[in-house]
This record gives sequence, structure tokens and C-alpha cells, in this order.
Amino acid sequence: MSPTLIAGATVLPMEPPEAVLSPGWIRIEGDRIAAVSALPLASQPDEEVIDGTGFLALPGLINCHTHLAMTLLRGVADDQPLMPWLQETIWPLEKHLTSEDLYWGTALGVAESLLGGVTTVCDLYFQPAVTARAVAESGIRAVLSGVVMEVLPDPERQLEQATKFIGDHRGGADGRITTVFGPHAPYTVGAELLRKVCDAARRLGVGLHTHLSETREEVENAPREFGMTPIAYWDSLGAFDGIAPIIAAHCVHPTDDEIELLARKGIGVAHNPGANLKLAAGVAPVPQMLRAGVTVGLGTDGPASNNNLDLLEEVRLAALIHKGVSGDPTAVPALQALRMATRDAAAVLGMGDRIGRLAPGYQADVMLVDTRGLHLAPTTNLVSHLAYSARASDVRTVFVAGKALVRDGMLTTIDADLVRAQANAATQRLLAAAR
Repeated sequence: MSPTLIAGATVLPMEPPEAVLSPGWIRIEGDRIAAVSALPLASQPDEEVIDGTGFLALPGLINCHTHLAMTLLRGVADDQPLMPWLQETIWPLEKHLTSEDLYWGTALGVAESLLGGVTTVCDLYFQPAVTARAVAESGIRAVLSGVVMEVLPDPERQLEQATKFIGDHRGGADGRITTVFGPHAPYTVGAELLRKVCDAARRLGVGLHTHLSETREEVENAPREFGMTPIAYWDSLGAFDGIAPIIAAHCVHPTDDEIELLARKGIGVAHNPGANLKLAAGVAPVPQMLRAGVTVGLGTDGPASNNNLDLLEEVRLAALIHKGVSGDPTAVPALQALRMATRDAAAVLGMGDRIGRLAPGYQADVMLVDTRGLHLAPTTNLVSHLAYSARASDVRTVFVAGKALVRDGMLTTIDADLVRAQANAATQRLLAAAR
């Protein structure tokens, strides 16, 4: 790849103290950011120059929790509570998924993510090797989970397969793939199996990605099943000791003591406001978590429970719902919500030293947002505009590891028409098989 210079953009590096460079220059060399400057950088003879006038440049967005292949189930099971949604519709349908279905569903999810400025996804779904193939071909960055859950046949075999997946794909796709174990949730992974997963994670030096305290029903049932609430229960089993990162999706109903536990043990929370609202799971106490020192990132959850992969929408929701619930208009300011989609999200994934900021030496994961739309005028406060007014369709250019995967709003590594057709066909086959 030839060096690239983004010239004259408004640059939001997401570096403390988060000064805006207007104008600013970004030089990309190989897969890294070589320079970020408020002073003009002269172009080099072999360098591609992108005119950044009218664009806001910032780190690519990071989706801390999703299930990409569930694009195939978008819209097929709406307006239901979580457990009936899972047990009566989603899990029965998922039994019919083939590897080909999963590939096209993932490809669709990756395409949608990239077009919305998402450069890293943290995915937890079946057959992660299939997900890894779609990730490698597309150029996106991903944290992929070896899933283990006792509602599926032969959990011991699942653990073996998850361990093999982690070994085979760790550092794959030129370092763009990170692997972790994915014990699904306390209500699907028993104590003995969880201990084995955690032992394997410690042995391999990898993290965990799981769901914790997502619904009030789950938390109310836990004392009868485990003698304590879900987060405290997994802590009692040693799940949070000697393992990093731990990516805890949802955490909608933690106790005060559990919030302190999350902070003390360095557990990262993936906040999914859109999915939590749609499934009526509740609103996570994010302001309280932040005050306690918990690192919080944003996720979309799967496209069957959201129903999109638009992380800018999650930024907006995160900035709005906590104001409404608390009555405090300062509860989650615009800049904090953006941190939760960039540098704080990177920290949740254990990658805060590589992604989530525009700084020399960091991975060149960059997005350019067109600020010339009427809904972003007048140009008074672009940070505020990004959180409250911008849309995924405003994203025009996306780099991952220095490679342009979106140019002028068009995918460069994915045939959008082919993916759309194949995903539609896969869903029709899936629904027919389930009849």
C-alpha cells in the first residue's frame, strides 16, 4: 500500500484532552498512523492525497458486542421478551443454519458495519471459523469468540472446538483477528463447564466474551439457581481472576456491589442500549458504572434484536437515554458517548494500545464523515453533531489497517449486490427448513 495523506480535514483524534484539529492532517504508512498534525504536512511523491475539506476524521468505531450472522434473522422475531424470543423463535431457527448461511449472514453484517464506519467488531456466534473467513476476506478487524453453551449438544466437544479455533485463528488475517472464549451466559453455562473454559483461557492467555445480567428475570431467578446474582456467582467461581480481557455484554441489572466488583476486577462492559430497549431488558446504570471507574464500550448486539448495526445510533442512544432516565442532562455527554464507541471500546477489548485513537504508532483505522449535510449545519460543534445528528450514511471513507475498505460510500472488498442476494436466499432457505 502506498502512503496516504488525509489533508485539511477536521480531526478528532480521541486523544486526551480530545482537542479538535481544524484543520488537521493525518499520514498513514503501511498499517499504521505515522503522523497527526495541526500543521500542514507536505505530500510525498508516492503518496495518495485525500482532500479532507468538509470531512471529520476520527478513529473507526468499535462494536464491542454483536452477532453478525444474525442479519439473517433480522425482522423475523420482533416485539418479544428476551427468553421467549430466544427459546421459541431464535434457537429453533438457528438449528437449521448451515456454514454457507453463516458466511453470507456474516458478510452482510460486515458490509453494513463498514459502511457505518465500524472498523472493529467483537462477535460471538456459532462456527467462528466461518466468521473468520468473512473477516479475513473483507479486511475488517475482529475479536472472535469460541462459543460454549450447554443448550447445544456435547459441551465438552464445543470446548475442544473453541480451543482449536483460538489456536488456529489467533493473530489471523495479518493480525486483524483476536480470539477469545465465549461462554454464552450463566443460564447456559454450568459451573463445571465454566471452570474448564476459564482454565483454558488462562492456559492460552486469552480473554472471555459473555452475557451478564441482561434481564431482570435472569437476575431474579439467579438466587434460586445459584444462591446469588449472576455477576457475583461467576466471580465466586473464579471466572474473573487471571483472565483479560473480560468483555461483559449488557450488565443491565448489576447490584451496587457488583458495579464495584466490575471496576475492581477490570471487567469491561459492552453497553447495548438499542437492543436493551427493544427487548425491554431495561437501561443499564452506565452513569453509576462510569463514576465507579468501570470501562464501558458500546455494542449493537445482533441484528435480530436491534435491528441494525449502526453504532452511531448507539452513540446517540447512549447519550440520550441516560439523560431521560436520570433527569440529569449531563449524565452521558456527547464526548463520553463517542469515547464509548472509540477509545473506551478499545480498552474494553484489551486493545487500547493499538486502536481507538488517531495517534502515531496506532493502527490506521480511520473514518471520514461528510459534514456537509443539511442536518449537520451550521458547523457549530462537530462533536455534538456527531453524537446527536450524524447518520451512518454520512460516513464516506473507511480505512482499516491502512487499507481503504470504503471509498466515497462504496465498499471496495465486498460485492454488496452479491451479498444481499445470497443473504436473502439463505434466510428464505432457513425459514422454509423451519416450517
